[in-house]
Amino acid sequence: MLPYEITVSEVKTRLDRGDSLVLLDVREPWETATSSIAGALCIPMGELPARANNELDPDSEIVVFCHLGMRSLNVTAWLREQGYDHVQSMAGGIDRWTREIDPKVPLY
Repeated sequence: MLPYEITVSEVKTRLDRGDSLVLLDVREPWETATSSIAGALCIPMGELPARANNELDPDSEIVVFCHLGMRSLNVTAWLREQGYDHVQSMAGGIDRWTREIDPKVPLY
């Protein structure tokens, strides 16, 4: 089974090489309006139980992210309990993404 966390540099490498990843943003709408990663699917953490089965494929490789990485780690654990075996949390969240990968994404 995959480790629970993946680094931002690993995510960037995989995206650059064309791997099929679902970037799942579990932050609140005001947060995604403030800063976002292009192409991410936005489902706030509180809405995930109602929306996961309709909007996520359990066979897809899913990278969950939030602001700093705590919510995404909790969502990763929950999704794995639901049978999503190919899900990982992006360590450090969008904050680390901005600091290490794309400084154009606003910090907040």
